[in-house]
Amino acid sequence: MASQRDLTSNNPHFHISSSRNNTNDDFNSDHNPRNPFGDEPEEEEELDSASFSSSSQNNQPHHPFATSNQTSSTNNLHSTNSIRNEAEYGKPFQAYSGYYSNGGSSSYLNQEGVISDESRLLSSGNNNNNNRDVSSVGGGGGSGDNRLNPTSPAEFDRYPSMAGSRVVSSTSLVSFNNPSNMMRNHHQHQPHLGSSSSPTSSSMNNDSISDKSTSPFPNDFSPFGGYPASSFPLSIDEKEPDDYLHNPDPVQDAEYEKNRFMHDLKNMDKRSLGGLIGFIILFIAALAVFIILPALTYSGATNPYHPESYEVLTKYSYPMLSAIRMNLVDPDTPESAYKKKAKDGSEWVLVFSDEFDAEGRTFYEGDDQFFTAPDIHYDATKDLEWYDPDAVTTANGTLNLRMDAYKNHNLFYRSGMVQSWNQLCYTQGHLEISARLPNYGNVTGLWPGLWSMGNLGRPGYLGSTDGVWPYSYDSCDAGITPNQSSPDGISYLPGQRLNKCTCPGELHPNRGVGRGAPEIDVIEGEVMTDSSGKKENCGVASQSLQLAPMDIWYIPDYNWVEIYNFSVSTMNTYTGGPFQQALSATTMLNVTWYEFGDNAHNFQTYGYEYLNDPETGYLRWFVGDDPTLTVYSQALHPDGNIGWRPLSKEPMSLILNLGISNNWAYIDWPSISFPVTFRIDYVRVYQPPDQINVGCDPTDFPTYDYIQQHLNLYENANITSFEDGGYKFPKNSLIGC
Repeated sequence: MASQRDLTSNNPHFHISSSRNNTNDDFNSDHNPRNPFGDEPEEEEELDSASFSSSSQNNQPHHPFATSNQTSSTNNLHSTNSIRNEAEYGKPFQAYSGYYSNGGSSSYLNQEGVISDESRLLSSGNNNNNNRDVSSVGGGGGSGDNRLNPTSPAEFDRYPSMAGSRVVSSTSLVSFNNPSNMMRNHHQHQPHLGSSSSPTSSSMNNDSISDKSTSPFPNDFSPFGGYPASSFPLSIDEKEPDDYLHNPDPVQDAEYEKNRFMHDLKNMDKRSLGGLIGFIILFIAALAVFIILPALTYSGATNPYHPESYEVLTKYSYPMLSAIRMNLVDPDTPESAYKKKAKDGSEWVLVFSDEFDAEGRTFYEGDDQFFTAPDIHYDATKDLEWYDPDAVTTANGTLNLRMDAYKNHNLFYRSGMVQSWNQLCYTQGHLEISARLPNYGNVTGLWPGLWSMGNLGRPGYLGSTDGVWPYSYDSCDAGITPNQSSPDGISYLPGQRLNKCTCPGELHPNRGVGRGAPEIDVIEGEVMTDSSGKKENCGVASQSLQLAPMDIWYIPDYNWVEIYNFSVSTMNTYTGGPFQQALSATTMLNVTWYEFGDNAHNFQTYGYEYLNDPETGYLRWFVGDDPTLTVYSQALHPDGNIGWRPLSKEPMSLILNLGISNNWAYIDWPSISFPVTFRIDYVRVYQPPDQINVGCDPTDFPTYDYIQQHLNLYENANITSFEDGGYKFPKNSLIGC
């Protein structure tokens, strides 16, 4: 019964013949066509290990110069142990074409049988001499025969292309064009072949037909890997899709290399097309993310501009890091402080506040958005300290101005001042400052100050204040002249520099309007002493309006002045001097509102409220919520050879400082406990809802252009007069243009 054949197995089957004489019969019987997928014989012969070894030796590579003895031995070996290879599947060997299918001979040569027999003879002789070199059935024999057979193709030359190809293997070309010469040369180089006996030659001729079908590889084994060999195209005319890989064309390759991109693009398959599309998408995405989007963001196209309303404080630009706030009202200000009731009962709104809650603020030039600490000596009042930005900082929710007995700039004391000049200004309103005064409430000598001044003069810079401080005047008469044209010494002022009647062509902020820098003091701290020693010393707040030109004897019309509590407040006996007129009142302070002492140390509010209308204007001071003094506009009516002095219409800047000077008060040195600190809790500004005016360069009273035209006066504290800055007083029509 036929056994089931395993189609998954490629193992060849061998049948060993015992006699070479049966070669022809075996040839006829073994090469009958057989269906490889049909039934097989019921019994298959087993491969004998001894015969297999003999067959292996017969196919081993051999030495080409074998001796006659070796040749004879080879013939005997062939006569007794011939190998007959029978294929168990595939076509008969006659149907195969190619060198390897015909027992190592070329089908294109006429002498293929002779050459094959000679090759086998040489192979047998060599194997007899080298029995120790046993190789595998499939590989050893083929390798040796190919090297000796002149008709075999070159090693590794699977497709010996001839016709129609620009590239031809030299070995294949010789084998194809002149195989007989190759055989002749083979015999000439091996003379020992001629000495072989005639029986051997006869045997070789008789066996040539049989040997033509004897493959050097058992059972149609392919030397290129896998089998049967019939599965390989061995004809020059057969074409396969991968022929260009084994037989490259230099001309076409050069053309391909030259136009590689276009060739690949034209012959792109679906997979490559998908990769190209993906790459293009990634490239476009990268272009959009890393180039287009940043460009649109930078240009603002992604966030279109929408006009918004905001208040212009100044035309100056400041570093962004110092502009830590985007609103004039400090976000730390409680909502309960957003409104303030005015004298007439109306509610004014909060337009600016600074709670000083941010820790560690510094006030060097450009550090802060609203305040700057100057680095100067305040020579106007002959102070004994040097104002240093190091002495000003914020801590524990307060602005701290510290005075030390510390020598610098050849002065023995250092202190601090902050000013909002050209940064924060306001016109009209209610200014409120919460502060705790330095040192003890009964020790005289220190000069703490909270005050404001017109923006056309910068405190401490005498060149900028020369001729504008403390003028608030809008007339063209003797009040604008030096000394007020009075020989009695009522005024030592140089005259109003920016007067109403300035000649055309002269520099003026807005010609036709009298301009100046009046001063309003919220508080100047001092101590009231009793020369008799019967009363205890008591702290006093001096609250003043300083202006020019002056009334006769510096006395205003007191009919338009109000004092609210005579038990604590009184008109100041000092009314002015040749440099300014002071309309002032003093109010006693509680000792608990100071830094040192046995009692509590509380903060107190100080402030003023004013409107500058010529008919209904007024200026009122406060200590806490209690008013202390009110001056109405009519108190400053014309007097003598001068006209009206209106309440300030100038944009007013803020000044906070702690000084010490013999020009202010007696200094009780032993009782001052240095260092001392003047602490300010907050600053708030309120204005009528319909008259909000915050900024240092308002339209009707501009300052920016004039300051820029005389900038050295506002930046160099060593320039002490207008002429020292390189300028001349403007001419006016009163004296002559």
